[in-house]
Amino acid sequence: MISSIRGDVLHVGIDHAVVEVSGFGLHVSATPRTLGELHRGTEARLHTSFVPRQDDAPLLFGFSEPSERVIFTTLVSISGIGPKMALAVLAVHTPHEVHQAIAESDTDAFTKVPGIGKKTAQRILLELAGKLVIDPPAPTAAVPAEPEVAVQVREALSSLGWTEKDARTAVEKLLAAQPELLTADVSTVLRQALRSLGGAR
Repeated sequence: MISSIRGDVLHVGIDHAVVEVSGFGLHVSATPRTLGELHRGTEARLHTSFVPRQDDAPLLFGFSEPSERVIFTTLVSISGIGPKMALAVLAVHTPHEVHQAIAESDTDAFTKVPGIGKKTAQRILLELAGKLVIDPPAPTAAVPAEPEVAVQVREALSSLGWTEKDARTAVEKLLAAQPELLTADVSTVLRQALRSLGGAR
């Protein structure tokens, strides 16, 4: 199996590129996304999948990312899904979008691919869910808790008639400018906040 190639790009077409490797020009079918990263006269390194055919010449498919090759080879292992359809899926969706569609059982995502109807999309979802390792959800950034003194001063300002927005803005600006107030008592911080808002009531 040819798992990768590296060589000079001799030609970039609509659906393929020709890459020279050790004096041989290899015809490599690829997605528009991968072809868009190739430029004639430059060196390319592609992750590849070799697909033998009984009645015709074998085909070599190239991908800029290993994750694209994984999805491609998994798709062509499904009965009724050929290389052209697998390549079409990757032409419409990024690997992340494919994983997301599987995780969400999103049939519509696959029916957007030309040549794939609802039944085929459902079969693809079922097959891929059992064969692909789904990317874990990206960790969300932890939202820092609001300091207790900020909460109490903000509530005090609101009770004195300032809007929630004005109170929050005043406290945030005050503590950002004078972080030492984070350890001060509430009354001290409240007085400072009142001054910043135009004077104590």
